[in-house]
Amino acid sequence: MATSEFPLPDVGEGLTEAEIVAWKVKPGDTVAVNQVIVEIETAKSLVELPSPFAGTVVELLADEGQTVEVGKVIVRVASEGADAGPAGSGDARDSEAALVEDTAATVTPAEPANLVGYGAAGHGSSRRRKGGAAGAGAPAAGAASAGESARPAQAAQSASNAAAASTTSVSEATTPAPVPAASAVSAPSPASPVMPSPVSAGSAPTPGSAPTATRAHHGIRRVGPLPVVTAGVLAKPPIRKLAKDLDVDLSAVEGTGLLGEITREDVIRHAEQASVFRNIETPEWPDDREERIPVKGVRKAIATSMVQSAFSAPHVGLFVDVDATRTMEFVKRLKSSPDFAGIKVSPMLIMAKAMIWAVRRNPTVNSTWTDDEIIVHHYVNFGFAAATPRGLVVPNIKDAQALSLKELAVALEHMTNTAREGRLQPADMAGGTITVTNIGVFGMDTGTPILNPGEVGIVALGTIKQKPWVVDGEVRPRFVTTLGASFDHRVVDGDVASRFLADVASVIEEPALLLD
Repeated sequence: MATSEFPLPDVGEGLTEAEIVAWKVKPGDTVAVNQVIVEIETAKSLVELPSPFAGTVVELLADEGQTVEVGKVIVRVASEGADAGPAGSGDARDSEAALVEDTAATVTPAEPANLVGYGAAGHGSSRRRKGGAAGAGAPAAGAASAGESARPAQAAQSASNAAAASTTSVSEATTPAPVPAASAVSAPSPASPVMPSPVSAGSAPTPGSAPTATRAHHGIRRVGPLPVVTAGVLAKPPIRKLAKDLDVDLSAVEGTGLLGEITREDVIRHAEQASVFRNIETPEWPDDREERIPVKGVRKAIATSMVQSAFSAPHVGLFVDVDATRTMEFVKRLKSSPDFAGIKVSPMLIMAKAMIWAVRRNPTVNSTWTDDEIIVHHYVNFGFAAATPRGLVVPNIKDAQALSLKELAVALEHMTNTAREGRLQPADMAGGTITVTNIGVFGMDTGTPILNPGEVGIVALGTIKQKPWVVDGEVRPRFVTTLGASFDHRVVDGDVASRFLADVASVIEEPALLLD
């Protein structure tokens, strides 16, 4: 029996250390190749690491909450059928090199050049990342991604796991609950044709059962367990768990799913609305006179980036009030359009499209400053600041200029949900070219945002609310917002910055300009 060592790999460019968040295995557990064994936190993301070895866990060499340097061994696995060799032998080094390569391929998603089929790919990757975090020890059937299930090692899993995986629903970008054993036995194999029986929209499945039906959602044909009805609420088990975590009463939520079931977006939307009232509550003073919070992880990365940006790039700020009434009317029409059914539409979508349109007219604001040259990007990796329980993160949508309004809406929703779940990968936050921060969701009129390092422009979208506004010489109630923007004055002159912000404002005032 040989013992293999698993060193902490560099899962992102230039990673030097990471924090052990949660072990998914313990000494004595049997692990398979590509089974998630530990969850780590890098500077800006949570990453699940798969095992490159099959065997028995001998020892965990790092505690949860401990910060470990890249290259340090964190776990030992004993495998059978291999010649034992001294630690640090050539075979061990080869295994470690293969591990780093395989891990990078596993945890770093490809950057979507366009969004055709993005719904299927994006939802699948999100489900894979959620699946590993949901269980401990051996992975559940729903935790395997399509790419992983094709690997030879995964093909060797039990038949029940493979059958259960074949009946896993991919709707709502969430991890479905594992199919009960009785259903898994009778489920068709992936290679066999599926002949589902018709299920009417009005018929509800029996509680506790896992019936399957073929459904179409955004052009995707799938077979999966239908949501179950409990106490008059139609929702899947993962949605119920999310509602419990967010303290949401499902009986008060209106479902917008295909069968009237409650979706993840319904729960999140209800939680956001309820949080406004929860924030009114004032907590009691803690018994401890002081609290000391270690500066690490996301907070350390934010501090480093903000100091670098504030003291290296000379910021210049501009502000403009905008009549957003027609944007609000446009958003209302999109929400009622069948083409946008099931897709979250908000003024943020129009703001994103307006900035991309304005960048094409003022390309200098979509640049990167170096000491030797200014790099003007002829593409837009559109970033947006997202407040998450772990801190502020700035993911970006790759090649956003090539996306239609609908595709951009899907991408924004997918990336927002991924950020909230703490499943962003380093690639999701790398390579941004321009950013928006939506401080209006917190009721703020405007602000002076700090540039995201490597970029020369950022816009703050303030709250949109009714105010008195002069129209044709008369004072009328209109939906008004204030845009605030910061630019790197080394690259963007005042006239370019003004023209860019004026272009953004013109689209918010008249979204029909996007037809240009």
